[in-house]
Amino acid sequence: MRGADKLLETVEGEPLLRRLVRIGAAVGPVHAALPPPPHPRHAALDGLAVHKVAVPDAGEGMNASLRRAIAALPERTQAVMLVLGDLPDLTADDLKKVADAVDLNSENLIWRGMTESGKPGHPVVFRRQVFAQILAMTGDGGAWPVVAANRERTVLVALPGDRARTDLDTPEEWQAWRKAREHP
Repeated sequence: MRGADKLLETVEGEPLLRRLVRIGAAVGPVHAALPPPPHPRHAALDGLAVHKVAVPDAGEGMNASLRRAIAALPERTQAVMLVLGDLPDLTADDLKKVADAVDLNSENLIWRGMTESGKPGHPVVFRRQVFAQILAMTGDGGAWPVVAANRERTVLVALPGDRARTDLDTPEEWQAWRKAREHP
């Protein structure tokens, strides 16, 4: 992003991070893993019902954020939905559809969104039984090893279009995405 923060890019009139926290609150309590204050991401969430989880070791990468967020959950938490902060096409209905697929009486451990064409994506719900695996991760690879290790106990939930995977990492991708939204 050449110095810009993609989580603060404007989507539908608000910073992407704020939008995702707002739509996440339609499904349940939200914990947002953030660099320690003062960081502009904190201000972007002002006024929202969100538990801000500081990640002092954010320089390590994504897994520091995942560990801190999981560790901050109440002990009674049976499952958690992970929504990455850089997925601008996800909607509250998408999050609800994945949440509604969760069956804690089943043997499944993971539920995740996928594209219409069957490509796995986000959001991803992790059951308590895999929290220890997430807490043991280091580096910047994300929870893919946990998902891979539990493939047989994962449920894929189809979401419209490519919303489960639209991830914009460069100014050019953001520009193309905005242009496509103006001229569908």
